Amino acid sequence: MLFRQYLDREPVIAASYLLGCPTKGIGAVVDPIGDIGRYLKESEVGNLPIRYVIDTHVHADHISSGRELAQAAGAEYVILAGTEAAYSYRGVEDGEVLDLGNTQVEVLHTPGHTPEHISLVVTDHRRGDEPWFVVTGHTLMVGDMGRTELATSAEVGARALFQSAEKLRRLPDHLGVYPGAFSGSVCGRGLSGNPSSTIGFERRLNRAFALEDEEEFIRLMLEDIPAPPPQAKRIRATNLGLDRANGG
Repeated sequence: MLFRQYLDREPVIAASYLLGCPTKGIGAVVDPIGDIGRYLKESEVGNLPIRYVIDTHVHADHISSGRELAQAAGAEYVILAGTEAAYSYRGVEDGEVLDLGNTQVEVLHTPGHTPEHISLVVTDHRRGDEPWFVVTGHTLMVGDMGRTELATSAEVGARALFQSAEKLRRLPDHLGVYPGAFSGSVCGRGLSGNPSSTIGFERRLNRAFALEDEEEFIRLMLEDIPAPPPQAKRIRATNLGLDRANGG
């Protein structure tokens, strides 16, 4: 399997990913941001034509490059099924598996940061039949979990996020964790500058992820909520295509 992590600090702090099976020539990009040329170039160099472009959620802190990249690569743009967007997309369900040759990506619905959030459990069958890592977007990050009020009320989001944490805690401790942001992002608090971890390490040392009492978790998530990203509602609307649909 080919796997690349891209770390950006402009226009926002974010992590995106290219992964897939060069043997079969099937790739995917997750949470692309900024110039799409780097993903297209590396997919060409790595013999990894992009079949899927996946956004783990509808972003509120930056304009996604997902649809632009999907169009340029002739790929399917993928988000959670049922998301009310003003464009066509490939909708995926909880438990669905995307086939990338020797690499497989299982979709987990992990709401809380936003209602439509998904995480991606990745298995490289050339190495073994057990999952290798999970791409967690802004659900689970290194050191904390994502803020919960950008698309719903903070408490409603936090209760959904607690259920998502329980789902992720059922994954094996050795599984790698690759989030969508790292230290300095407005989408989490107290994030580490290390942009990867493991389920086991976060289970032990991540203050939110370690909590198994729902009310204690809710109290923590409602404390010290940082200021929202500038123009968060407008950015989400743009990423859903609703600005154009409404004549914006």
